Amino acid sequence: MIPRDLSKDIKTRLQSISGQLNGLIKMLDENKDPEKILIQFKAAQKGLDKAHFLLLDEVYRKALAITISETVEACPGNCGNEERIEFIRKQFPDLELNSLTDKMKEIDELKRRLESYISENRSE
Repeated sequence: MIPRDLSKDIKTRLQSISGQLNGLIKMLDENKDPEKILIQFKAAQKGLDKAHFLLLDEVYRKALAITISETVEACPGNCGNEERIEFIRKQFPDLELNSLTDKMKEIDELKRRLESYISENRSE
């Protein structure tokens, strides 16, 4: 879930970018100087990148940190995935934003396997 203040911030940024895009369309219609158009493209891209970064950093990085922590605590030391869990835990501080979603999927899968392992061993 996206925190309300973050959602508001991102929507404000996207509305601003929408205005920039409409301005770009107008500049193209009016055959403005290509250099000025390029500057506006860069500004719109920078705004979009910032909104994207905010979402990834807030939502995925925090969710990944929580999931890693839960998975590390749940692994009894012989869960069969402890090396991979530890590898991801050590990588976490240096993860690039673009790899967050992939690591989130991987740790979710490891957590799912661990939960299954724990469930199977409880019934024995």
